[in-house]
This record gives sequence, structure tokens and C-alpha cells, in this order.
Amino acid sequence: MSNLEIYCVTDMKIPFLEESNYKLAAVGKKKFSHKYLKCDYKDNIFHKEKNYSELTFHYWFWKNQLQNNNDDDWIGFCQKRRFWLNSKNGKESDDISERILKSVPHEWGKYEAVLCEPIQLGTKLSKLLKRGWRNILRTPSILFDHRHISIKTQFDLHHGYGILEKAISAMNEKDKSDFRKFVNVNTKYNPHIMFISKKKILNDFFYDQFEWLFKCEKIFGLENLKGYDQTRLYAFLAERYMPFWFKKYSKIIEWPWVFSEKHLL
Repeated sequence: MSNLEIYCVTDMKIPFLEESNYKLAAVGKKKFSHKYLKCDYKDNIFHKEKNYSELTFHYWFWKNQLQNNNDDDWIGFCQKRRFWLNSKNGKESDDISERILKSVPHEWGKYEAVLCEPIQLGTKLSKLLKRGWRNILRTPSILFDHRHISIKTQFDLHHGYGILEKAISAMNEKDKSDFRKFVNVNTKYNPHIMFISKKKILNDFFYDQFEWLFKCEKIFGLENLKGYDQTRLYAFLAERYMPFWFKKYSKIIEWPWVFSEKHLL
């Protein structure tokens, strides 16, 4: 039976996972014990953590660790507040440690990758009027359907009009047209840069993702990214790219996840 290896990327201590079989991956400026994997040595982009967030560890893992995994291992990533659940139909429990994913579910047998169940995108009319007037001029119908807006419109509203389109212009030709269609047509996506797959697919994904993001750096840089909406720009771009890539290049199953912050120090 295939092994399951989950890495939880965090910038804070997560005590309830420290004695589990989860692998804790530290990013950010805080000091961590030996129970947390560091990503500031060997081949790394730790100096970009402010802009890349959890991708800082993803890059380190790709360059320094992935080759050590077996081909049949399921390898996954979650975040400090967002966790994979152990079942689609399991009983609810107040104890998060009892609810999180610990082994490979039998439902995964016919699939190659696992993504979070999707979220529906929408916005308040007031925000659309305040920050989305150029989107309204381009597509007036969104005034009457603002509770279901596209990935591109949502990105424009939160991270700057036209930024996603500029980023797409730097993408490789094999994906550029498909990704542009994906963000313009879809009104939901699989969030939080959480995914589970196997060695070969993960290697291909990381290669394509970081090749694109490093090209985007030549457009947007690092120093001029200010405020919550843009400081972590490369993580926000990756969050939209990730579900597109896995749906195009692998057979995916969507899996439940939970938001919980009770366990954080």
C-alpha cells in the first residue's frame, strides 16, 4: 500500500502536530525546534519568503527532498490553519487531531492528484463599484451577477487590475491560452495551494510553476510589492495556477478540508 506523507507549512508552532506523523515545515522569521523542517539552506529561495509565503518551502522540497521519495508515495501539503480531513463522510469531532487525514483513502485508487474542495467566488456590490469599475466597463453584466464572478475578476479586485493578465503574458505557450480561458470562465477554484500527488507529477508541476513565477518576477519584481493585496503576489498567482495545472495534466479528486486555528499558540 502506498505511503502518505503530509507536510504542514507554518510560520507558527503547531503543538498538536509535533508528535504526529505529519512533517512540519517552518517558514518566516520565528525560531523553531528540531521538530520543524527548515528551508533556508541548500538550494532555496528563503530570502523571498515575504513574497512567496509557503512556496518558499515547496521550492526547497522540490529541489532538495523530492528525489528521495519513492515513486508510489502520496506526498501532500497543507497550511497552519487549513487541514485535509480523513473522510468525505466521517463523523464530526471537536478534536481536530481526530479529524485530519492520516492514511490514503480507498477512494483515491483511480486518481493521480488530490485538490481541496472548491470555493465559490463572489463579491459585495459595494466593493465591485469601488474597485471594479474597469471590470464593469468591460463586462457590464457582472453588476447583476456579482455573487458569481470569475477568477480573473476576483483577482483584479483584490490584487490589482490587469496584474493577472500581465502574469499570463509571461507563461509558456503550451498553457497560456488554456490558463487565460480557465481564469475568465470559472467562478470557483480549489484554494489554498493544498494538493497531494506522487513524485513524477509533483516534479512536473513544480517545474512549470516556478518557471512561470520566476518569469513573473521580471515583470513585478519584489521590492515594489506593498500591502496585503500584493506583498504575497507570487503565492496568490500560484493559488490560481495550481488547480488549473493539476486539472489539465492529471486525473484529480476533490477532497474535504477544514479551517481551524484553535490549536495555534
